[in-house]
Amino acid sequence: MRLFVAVEIEDPPTLTNIVKFRDSVLACSDNRGFKGVEDENIHITIRFIGEVPDPYVKDVSKCLERAASIPRFSIRVKGVGAFPSVSRPRVIWVGISEGANYLKKLRDMLEPCLRSYAKPDHTEFRPHITVARVKGRFDRTCLAEVMRTYEDFEFGSFTVTKVVLKRSILRPQGPLYIDVKSVDLK
Repeated sequence: MRLFVAVEIEDPPTLTNIVKFRDSVLACSDNRGFKGVEDENIHITIRFIGEVPDPYVKDVSKCLERAASIPRFSIRVKGVGAFPSVSRPRVIWVGISEGANYLKKLRDMLEPCLRSYAKPDHTEFRPHITVARVKGRFDRTCLAEVMRTYEDFEFGSFTVTKVVLKRSILRPQGPLYIDVKSVDLK
């Protein structure tokens, strides 16, 4: 089973603003140069785990129970960017301006338990919300303008109340995410 740990965008107006930005990015290509993240799949990935044999899914789910000791916290969603850079984008994202330290603490708390099951991750954890992936050609001038417009945009804020273990089923029309376990924060 392909798994990851996520925090969902729990505020509808914030999600609406993120979707508007994503749609502006997608408008910069008329030949499928971008693959946008579906509205219902927009989230903050805390840890990608990867393929886990079915007998171990229960153990991975148990790792999430550690999050129940973490108090709820607020996140402010602000600004945009791209990995590896805006001039050579592969992934377009929305930023977390406040609360990123709490997301890192959450990941750090889960990591020792998840490490046994997860695909190794050698990159620094940088909390963000992926909205699109570059798949082909696009209008660079258009994208630069969209990125400039949203550079310091305040998308909204919300309180993180839970962490979710999700199953990802890859399909041609886009991934299907299914909640495996949800743990409420304190």
